[in-house]
Amino acid sequence: MTAKNFIKKFAPKSLISLYHFKLAFLGALRYGFPSRRLEVIGVTGTSGKSTTVNLISNILEEAGVLTASTSSIRFRINGKEQLNLLKMTMPGRWRIQKFLKEAADAGCKTAIVEVTSEGIKQHRHQFINFRMALFNNLALEHIESHGSFENYRKAKEKLFQAVKGIHVLNLDDDNVEHFLKYPAQKKYGYTIKGKTVGGVEVISAKNIKSVAKGSEFEISGTKIYLPLQGDFNVCNALAAICVGTAKGISLPIMKAALEKTATVPGHMEEIISEPFSVFVDYAFIPSTLEKVQGTLKAKAVARGGKLIGVLGSCGGGRDKWKRPVLGEIAKKYCDEIIITNEDPYDENPQEIIDQVAKGAGEKARKILDRREAISQALRLVKPNDVVVLTGKGCEPWICVTDGKKIPWNEKQVALEEYQKKFSK
Repeated sequence: MTAKNFIKKFAPKSLISLYHFKLAFLGALRYGFPSRRLEVIGVTGTSGKSTTVNLISNILEEAGVLTASTSSIRFRINGKEQLNLLKMTMPGRWRIQKFLKEAADAGCKTAIVEVTSEGIKQHRHQFINFRMALFNNLALEHIESHGSFENYRKAKEKLFQAVKGIHVLNLDDDNVEHFLKYPAQKKYGYTIKGKTVGGVEVISAKNIKSVAKGSEFEISGTKIYLPLQGDFNVCNALAAICVGTAKGISLPIMKAALEKTATVPGHMEEIISEPFSVFVDYAFIPSTLEKVQGTLKAKAVARGGKLIGVLGSCGGGRDKWKRPVLGEIAKKYCDEIIITNEDPYDENPQEIIDQVAKGAGEKARKILDRREAISQALRLVKPNDVVVLTGKGCEPWICVTDGKKIPWNEKQVALEEYQKKFSK
């Protein structure tokens, strides 16, 4: 057992919390409380945070606002990007304060930060002067860390308790009432189901359509093309539109920003489009996998093909309950299922695969080597089919025992295996 794990197991929770709080204060002090020079927007929820952060950034930059953002994918300051290689969605207390200082020193006026429940639990949000909080959705996740779904939700709520400025809320989510109860100077809500709430300015999308390479929807009679697929991405766009509206940005500017949005790496990223499609997506939790596979199953059926899914499970040692659930979702949507390795850490990867397979049923193939699993999927594929590779997204490595990391690039591996098959 490492010293870190020993402390986690035996030290009182109150002492660990105090330790994290003091680190947060020292980090802010070291970098001069940089968020005081910025308008900081916190984006929280279970899924879609990185895409929402990206869409908000695009809208603000289109409007001429000097912007910085941090997400599970990258750090971005005034258009300059650096990959997030921390294996951590919300950076630690010192790293995030350093990022905010760099953003402020670069002349940025606004910073958008992905805020996680684990980050809140460890006080990483403390001493950041958030002016706006955005909630996009909530589903079962991090239960082993927080002890219950209620504790997980309450961790998210702390962001809205702290932010007295502007709240942006997904009115279609079943948990939105818990976030609506907190006071704010102004509240915005977004919906694709026509929901309304008193005291909330509502942005509603109508006539949502799936089109080639993306989605279409209308707001106030204005048709918008979004180069991202799935109703869930329309919701992410609505969240960004709420932020733009709160900042006084016109709908034509927001439309222009959204319509030239590039696919977020590893998030419903179509890397091969003919004669079949191959998508890479980060989805590793049940609610997200359901959205991704449901969207792509409809796409495959519409063109007379089948859906082939390659999936693993969440990282070793975490949220083991979800493993058979992920298999059940794959069984529901996929015509062919291949279960493979993901991030086993110190667990036996074959045992993780077997646990996922319990939910997937007899039709699931189990292939330990992830490259071979992808290769097998490409051997099964036929014209008009859709292949979806989930669990890794754009992560740069596979995490195995004793803290070791194996370099990995899901997109590159898939393209290499594609070339092997089709260059002959």
